[in-house]
Amino acid sequence: MPITSTPTTATIDDAALVGPILARAFDDDPMMRWFFPDDSSRETALGRYFATVFTRQYARHGVCERTDAAAAFWVPPLGQAQAVPDAETVQELQVILGDRAALFRDAVEAAAGHTPREPHWYLAVIGADPAARGGGHGAALLRSGLARADAAGLPVCLESSKSSNLPFYEHFGFTVREEFRLPGGGPVLWAMRREPRIPAGA
Repeated sequence: MPITSTPTTATIDDAALVGPILARAFDDDPMMRWFFPDDSSRETALGRYFATVFTRQYARHGVCERTDAAAAFWVPPLGQAQAVPDAETVQELQVILGDRAALFRDAVEAAAGHTPREPHWYLAVIGADPAARGGGHGAALLRSGLARADAAGLPVCLESSKSSNLPFYEHFGFTVREEFRLPGGGPVLWAMRREPRIPAGA
C-alpha cells in the first residue's frame, strides 16, 4: 500500500500507530536522549511515553493529526489549562521514566516558565518516521495546524531541542524568541514563535 502524507485526525484508537512513529522520530532528539539515555530500551520507552501523553493528554484536550508516517499534537488556547498531566498520568510517566522522572518534572516546570501568556496555539509534538523523511509528512502536518492558527488570527509557539530542526521551522515563518538550558545539566531548548498570517482569499 502507498504511504500517504495527507493529514487525518488522530484518535485514541491510533495510539498503537502513533507511539512507535514518534519513538522512531525522536530517537536522536537531544531532550529525549536525556530523558531516556539507555540505547537498548529507548525506542520501547519512547513508544510508551508518546502513547501515554497522546491518549491521556493531547487526544483529549488538543488537536491531533497523523499521516501514515508522522504525527503532530497541537493545543489551542482554550485547551492549554487542561492539557497537563493529571495524577494518574504522572504516575504512568514516572514508571516509564524511572530514575529520570525527577529530571523530567523539573524540565516541564522550567519550560512552562518560558511559555508566553498571550493566547496562542502550541505545537507540543511533531515528528516523522526517519524512513519516510523527505516525503512531506511533517510539512503537511505543520501546514495543517498553521492554517488553523492563521484562521483564528493567533501566533504559534513551540520548543525544539534539536538545532538542525530550526531551519525547517524558520522556513514556515518561525523565529527563535528565546534560548535556555533545562535544569540538571539538560539540553538547550529553542523557544520559537510564528506570527499569524492572513489566509489567502480572506
